[in-house]
Amino acid sequence: MEDGRSMTAQDLGGAAFGELATLVHFGTAFCLPCRATRRVLAEVAGLVPGVRHVEIDAESHLELVRRLGVTSTPTVLVLDAAGRIVRRAAGPPRRAEVIAALGALVPDGGLSRDVPSHEPDAT
Repeated sequence: MEDGRSMTAQDLGGAAFGELATLVHFGTAFCLPCRATRRVLAEVAGLVPGVRHVEIDAESHLELVRRLGVTSTPTVLVLDAAGRIVRRAAGPPRRAEVIAALGALVPDGGLSRDVPSHEPDAT
């Protein structure tokens, strides 16, 4: 578990939390690794039922960035269904890492049976 911090729907711009988890991506317009992060998180959210992906522009939400201790972009927070931060990562995540983080929130402890494990080739 993270440090007990949580987010609200208001923090997410009014977006609802995912039934299982919410992947929150802090990025900026000129952050090149943020583009890859956006693709990975959107793909995982599309594959895993109950997972939502929300992107937040760090420059436009400085109070939230400071409150949550976001110091670089991209930063990804994994929220549980209640909005509690259960994982945090800086830098562009790999698809397998995101799926593993979500697996910790699934009652039977894993998603590997339901989600293809193929990692796309980097080009």
